[in-house]
Amino acid sequence: MADAAASGAPGVAVCALYRFVVIDDVPALQQELLEAMESHGVMGSLLVAPEGVNGTVAGSAAGINGLLEHLNSDSRFAGITHKLSYTATNPFARRKVKIKKEIVTMGVEGLNPSDASLVGAYVEPKDWNALISDPDVVVVDTRNDYECQIGTFRNAVNPKTEAFTEFPKWVGANLAGARQAKKKIAMFCTGGIRCEKATAYMKKEGFGDVYHLKGGVLKYLEDVPAGESLWDGECYVFDERVSVNHALQRGEHVLCDFCSKPVHPANDPLYTPGLCCAACHATLDDARRERYAARQLHAERAGALGLPHTGAAVGDGVRKRKLEKLAAKDEARKAAKLQTGADATVITVQSGDPL
Repeated sequence: MADAAASGAPGVAVCALYRFVVIDDVPALQQELLEAMESHGVMGSLLVAPEGVNGTVAGSAAGINGLLEHLNSDSRFAGITHKLSYTATNPFARRKVKIKKEIVTMGVEGLNPSDASLVGAYVEPKDWNALISDPDVVVVDTRNDYECQIGTFRNAVNPKTEAFTEFPKWVGANLAGARQAKKKIAMFCTGGIRCEKATAYMKKEGFGDVYHLKGGVLKYLEDVPAGESLWDGECYVFDERVSVNHALQRGEHVLCDFCSKPVHPANDPLYTPGLCCAACHATLDDARRERYAARQLHAERAGALGLPHTGAAVGDGVRKRKLEKLAAKDEARKAAKLQTGADATVITVQSGDPL
């Protein structure tokens, strides 16, 4: 299987995947994918919608390969776009498959990214530098502002959106001239999914030459040597790693405990662990500042003693016990299904929930 997880790779394999394709049996596919994740010991989150599948999962190389083989056995997902990276510990504490209206929310009714007439030109990572170095090409970062702030391609336009749903409005307000001039538009995102949907929207709106980076920034960082790269900074990722560097190793950014924005501790003089960063510093009143500072102090003292602290970020020991507890619940759920033939309740921990 192409692009399989390396069996000898250290740590945990992390796989970001997606496919735009019409799904008629969304609830059935939800259950099928959850069972496939369980059987291969894979954690993470997948979204299923009438327009396709999207998500990021993690597990052993064998487990990830097993899930990919399962997906590839279905003609709808044969050759599914996916990107592999590796990390020391599993960045997910739970497995879940959720049904959504869209696998990436843009909010444009009737847009079908799998419509062949709306598919733009895929650009391989090795050919991306030449395209975006053309001064007549408009390079657009389709990600949100907080993602662009920690890394982007040179000369790329940052729409400064807070959510992908704002992208259509930005296009209407800022790219009408480029459409009239029939300029080439080159777009990119983290793994390829947002720029693929953005391409479909722009084609529908009458833009002609629309290109997007195949496999997204993550594939570019994997394929293009750092010495030849036009990428500056780190790339934001949607798991506890926060960011990855050009070698696809965990980056130097962390999430602010108060506003959850990515922050580089060395570059933010207002960043205080457990308290705030430059983005939210002015919003904290004295009472809240004292409360958060006290919580952080208790967390640091507990950490020095090797003890868990409920107000702190999840420590390795706490995470290990939580993962063991969740694994036990999964085993109990499987046993209940075998005994009764009925599906047991799936308990999910949402992003941002205390673990």
